[in-house]
Amino acid sequence: MATLMIQGTTSDAGKSTVVAGLCRVLKRRGIAVAPFKPQNMALNSAVTSDGGEIGRSTALQAQAAGVVPHSDMNPVLLKPETDRGAQVILRGKVHGHMDALDYHAFKRTAKESVMAAWQALESRFDVMIAEGAGSPAEINLRKGDIANMGFAEAVDCPVLLVGDIDRGGVFAQLVGTLALLSESEQARTKGFIINRFRGDIALLNPGLEWLEARTAKPVLGTLPYLQGLLLDAEDSIGLTHAQKEAQTLKVVVPALPRISNHTDFDPLRLHPQVTLTFIGPGSPIPPADVIILPGSKSTASDLAWLKRQGWEEGINRHLRYGGKVLGICGGFQMLGEWVDDPEGLEGKPGKIAGLGLLPLTTRMVSGKQLRNVSGVMVPDGTQVIGYEIHNGVSEGAALSQPLFNLGSHQDGAVSGDGRVMGTYLHGLFDHPDACHSLLTRLGLTEAATVDYRAHREREIDRLADTLEAHMDIDAVMKLL
Repeated sequence: MATLMIQGTTSDAGKSTVVAGLCRVLKRRGIAVAPFKPQNMALNSAVTSDGGEIGRSTALQAQAAGVVPHSDMNPVLLKPETDRGAQVILRGKVHGHMDALDYHAFKRTAKESVMAAWQALESRFDVMIAEGAGSPAEINLRKGDIANMGFAEAVDCPVLLVGDIDRGGVFAQLVGTLALLSESEQARTKGFIINRFRGDIALLNPGLEWLEARTAKPVLGTLPYLQGLLLDAEDSIGLTHAQKEAQTLKVVVPALPRISNHTDFDPLRLHPQVTLTFIGPGSPIPPADVIILPGSKSTASDLAWLKRQGWEEGINRHLRYGGKVLGICGGFQMLGEWVDDPEGLEGKPGKIAGLGLLPLTTRMVSGKQLRNVSGVMVPDGTQVIGYEIHNGVSEGAALSQPLFNLGSHQDGAVSGDGRVMGTYLHGLFDHPDACHSLLTRLGLTEAATVDYRAHREREIDRLADTLEAHMDIDAVMKLL
């Protein structure tokens, strides 16, 4: 199996999108290709075919490759719970909770999982497009590295380095990163990709010539800035929103400190009749039709933070004025009367009063629920497809009026007046019928139908078309 690794000068340089694009380009050529991210730190995750958990960006890359996501494609996933600690997922399953120093010492064991996963994929695919994390020039993290050059050296694969010109200083990014690598790492860096270029390429050419002369390495692609590109983000929340002519439903989402799976809201960003706004700390909740409480990796601490922001009062005021509230996963748990985490599975052990909007309580228990599910909405029977990733078990009278019937079990709850709803399902807006029905239920009249899954396919193809036009794919094939 041939492996090519895409590394970046910074986080969000464009590694994830380049890997997704290359996976689709190679799929078009009939090559059995798979994505691979040795180590990821993200709160956006997906459930795999083998019942594991990987970063959502890797699952998107698997879709681009035309293969089913598997836990081996992202063998180490770190899900931050505090500024200094994270839940550690090894090959799809929870291994434990570690602070930064403990994990640094744990890297030797983590590397064994990375190599075992890579070898397992090696038997099933012809090509692996691997993605680095952050920057390979993080000097303080280089010892025992498994995320970037440590992995590339272990499997002896070539590397392409991506820099983001839209941030400015791209030549310093690329030359500086290269200079901080060891001689062997510099030698395996076979070229550069400049991402998010705007303007006339003729004005950039002198810089490209200088870069190639300075480093003796080619620029294999200058990728244009793709306006409006909307694909599953690894972790960061894009706070800019396109203006829409029909702003008929105003949706507000509190950007919690440990917000998870905010990709749930990508279909709403896309919807022509929805204005979606993330509200950060220090800002009051503005007038809106709907407030959606998102998922959280640390439900109790995020709930306490939400209350400190004064948002509990804002949510109650919103309901008094006729607004509606939807809670997803951790947000659903917050809607209840209590959230109890006696074992400290998501932070410090303890119990906190919920928002009291649904008569239910949640207790955090060991054994994370990881499953892809399908079913129908209650009572209209609309098809829904989604996935569950949560620790908590909820109980109470509210569950007698569920939001979904998933066959093996019922999910969620709806208040007696229908203005407060909650569910454990992520991805519930991805299916066009479910999205239409939910938005109608939340107050959007004559809702347009948006198929986010079809949109995702179009965006992947658009990305691949861009790479075909602006990258030296023949050179990439030679590296493979």
